[in-house]
Amino acid sequence: MLPERRSTVASSSSYQNNPSGQNDNSFLLLRRGKKFGRIGKLKLSHLFFFFVSLFFFSCIFSGHRLLFHGSEFLPHSERQHHLKTHLFTSSELEIGLNSSNIQKPPGSKKRNKHLPCEVPLAESVNHILEPQEYLGSKPFSLGFVEAETDDKKPRFGGHQTLKERERSYSAINNQTIHCGFVKGFHQGSTGFDLSEKDRAYMKNCVVSVSSCIFGSSDFLRRPASKKISEFSKRNVCFVMFVDEQTLSKLASEGHVPDKQGFVGLWKTVVVSNLPYTDMRKTGKVPKFLSHRLFPSSRYSIWIDSKMRLTTDPMLIIDFFLWRTKSEFAISNHYDRHCVWDEVVQNKRLNKYNHTAIDEQFMFYRSDGLKKFDPSDPKSPLPSYVPEGSFIVRAHTPMSNLFTCLWFNEVDRFTSRDQLSFAYTYLKLQRLNPDRPLRLNMFKDCERRALTKLFHHRVVSTPPSPPA
Repeated sequence: MLPERRSTVASSSSYQNNPSGQNDNSFLLLRRGKKFGRIGKLKLSHLFFFFVSLFFFSCIFSGHRLLFHGSEFLPHSERQHHLKTHLFTSSELEIGLNSSNIQKPPGSKKRNKHLPCEVPLAESVNHILEPQEYLGSKPFSLGFVEAETDDKKPRFGGHQTLKERERSYSAINNQTIHCGFVKGFHQGSTGFDLSEKDRAYMKNCVVSVSSCIFGSSDFLRRPASKKISEFSKRNVCFVMFVDEQTLSKLASEGHVPDKQGFVGLWKTVVVSNLPYTDMRKTGKVPKFLSHRLFPSSRYSIWIDSKMRLTTDPMLIIDFFLWRTKSEFAISNHYDRHCVWDEVVQNKRLNKYNHTAIDEQFMFYRSDGLKKFDPSDPKSPLPSYVPEGSFIVRAHTPMSNLFTCLWFNEVDRFTSRDQLSFAYTYLKLQRLNPDRPLRLNMFKDCERRALTKLFHHRVVSTPPSPPA
């Protein structure tokens, strides 16, 4: 009882001495609360000042972007108009406008998405049959210059004069033209040397599918074996031309040829003594001169190394050649149709030396090349710019002549074969009205339906345009 009473008395006494009812501990807590309140208000003010400063600097940065990219917040239609009116074309620069070339930021232009379309191929190779004399054209003999007649520095393409060049466009009987593989006067081969074993294999090919990789410029894309019929596997030659450097690179990536030189369906054929230092120009040899590499072949398909064949080659030949009664088939370009536009694009992307491109273009214009007019119903081609990564052809004299002429233009000028395609075809047609080349220029979406497209191997440092 005493402790309780003592406690009660103490409480009464304390209450009398402190009428407000608060003890010393209460005052201590109050003082601490005020102190922490002041500190909290100080921190909140600092935080508020920080966010205000952050917003202020973000506004300055946004204003800076608006100042330099004026169309940042314009509607889409107005933005396109703004870009068109503020970007200068190369033609405007060439006529002497004293302005800087303003380029759009990377990724600001939405790329067109190019999709494949349906191609009504035959159901199987059992349902197709080669038509007899489906072209109905008059054959003529075509010979090739085999060696130089003087002691000039040997060249793979030879030393064709302008007079010989002009005459070579005439499809006449017993015509002899330059078409690569020209031997030197004393030194023999000028490049693209093959082993006797590989030559013997290629000599027996009746139908060929070929591609090439030089300078380790690409990966090996094997044809889709499940899409290829057993008939084509037995009767079609699939040949991949490579150099020693590429062969070693592919082997390090797991593509090791077997004892017969096969990697899947591809028969690897090693090329030594490459005829050009420009690997793209070297690649035009198997691309255009398949009739010389496969002397017994009646049909050939060229496919770029960035693509994988996903369709039976005999179904492709049936669809693009036999049904249309054509001897040469190539797709139009997916984006450009005029050589003028192709020239600008090649220079903009530094695909080749600009002076060399200008010289070639000026030469073609002086010889009658005109702009492509898509509104002209009598236009000889649906496009003057091809997508040359996929070519289907019959080895007829006219087809062989055309590809020799096309190769000679690449040998004489630049390796950009899109620049010389229309000129070569139109000149050949103009000079041979009685022997037209039966060319089928098909849609690019059909090309995409028959192959799978990949990107080329990425190089660490892009090469400068050839001088």
